[in-house]
Amino acid sequence: MKKLLKIIGFILVIIITYITILKLFPKEINRFPFLVLLFITDLYLWNSFKTWRKRQKLVVRSVLAFLYWSPLIMLSILIVSQVLKFEMIADEKASILIKGFIFSAYAAKLLPIMSLILTDLIRGGKLLVNLKHKKTKEKLSGTPISRNLFLRQIGLVSGGLLFSGLIVGMIKWVYDFKIHHHSIRFPNLPNGFKGFRIVQISDLHLGSWYEKKDLDNAIDSINKMNPHVIFFTGDLVNYKTDEAYKFKKSLSKLRADYGVFAILGNHDYGDYKRWPTPKDKENNLTDLFDFYRNIGWKLLKNNYATIEREGGKITIIGVENWGAIARFPQYGDIEKAIKGVEKADFKILLSHDPSYWEKVISSNYTDIDLTLSGHTHGFQFGVESKVIKWSPAQYVYKYWAGLYSKKSDNGNIQYLYVNRGLGTIGYPGRVGILPEITLIELNS
Repeated sequence: MKKLLKIIGFILVIIITYITILKLFPKEINRFPFLVLLFITDLYLWNSFKTWRKRQKLVVRSVLAFLYWSPLIMLSILIVSQVLKFEMIADEKASILIKGFIFSAYAAKLLPIMSLILTDLIRGGKLLVNLKHKKTKEKLSGTPISRNLFLRQIGLVSGGLLFSGLIVGMIKWVYDFKIHHHSIRFPNLPNGFKGFRIVQISDLHLGSWYEKKDLDNAIDSINKMNPHVIFFTGDLVNYKTDEAYKFKKSLSKLRADYGVFAILGNHDYGDYKRWPTPKDKENNLTDLFDFYRNIGWKLLKNNYATIEREGGKITIIGVENWGAIARFPQYGDIEKAIKGVEKADFKILLSHDPSYWEKVISSNYTDIDLTLSGHTHGFQFGVESKVIKWSPAQYVYKYWAGLYSKKSDNGNIQYLYVNRGLGTIGYPGRVGILPEITLIELNS
């Protein structure tokens, strides 16, 4: 009876809260089911250790309860502050780290929750089998319970390890920049471009940086490479242009003989923010264009530029964002971008999303020699060694990190390089997939 009353009370609280949000903040109602789902999963995991908790002292139980429920409390406070348009945490670094802690906590909780679901399914299945064969209750004890306990412990240990790794990834690995150096040979490389050094950076996501010194360190490393040209392949910001303003001086320090060329990524358009009016969103994008001009970077928007060196020419083509996944915008227009340079001797394409190369370029535009992309971040999580290269990114993107090649029907070999990104989005850290600066040397 007591359990039934608790369930009824819980349902009533959810209904009342839902009605309240619907009346006061109808635009925010889509967040409510997400919070309810998190609470239910949290409660499911919490109740699974009820017997163990009861054996602990009151102080221990209180501390455990606070630590366990703090991520949900923090997330609720953040969502409420966004709804009320009130900044609860003024310090930017603290805000980013708190969001990272919340993400890490729930990512880690997912593993024991999955193990619990598995054990409950096994137990339920065995119960049905035993009931069908009219076995006694005593026969349900023994090995099955031991196996269930083992699965629970595996879930807890793996969740704890994941949580620890994610926290270290936020504190240490997030700015542990790695330089990837590649030398690529092209038979049709124009004279004068042998040994031409390209530095590629991508996915800065400046809204996730809380200290300028880390970006300055990356820029110093790039400048020491003495690049001939620098390419930035999109996602300067997370949601809006003003995230970039405090980094204006730092970004202006980038130096290359032939300058810095950039394209837009899916986050640069302001599509992931709710704007008061369409005009505000339009002004945000105009501000971004102005920002690029002010820092001296040349922004390519479905157009091209030409670099001349020692009598040779290469064409730099920049398309706007185009993603094969439905939720990503498709503004890229290669036909518009190459108009006037269809017969150029050597073409480099800048395309934020590598799926554009896969779906459009490699099959229809086989004269594009090298495509540079970003976007995937390598999911900021994975394993990369001489033996293993794995990330959840590979289940979403066929080309997700590093150098790829494809031989076309006419015998021309096309190359795609997918940069792992320099910044972060969502989870403010890196585990296994380190932030990348790419140095590509062209040879014939």
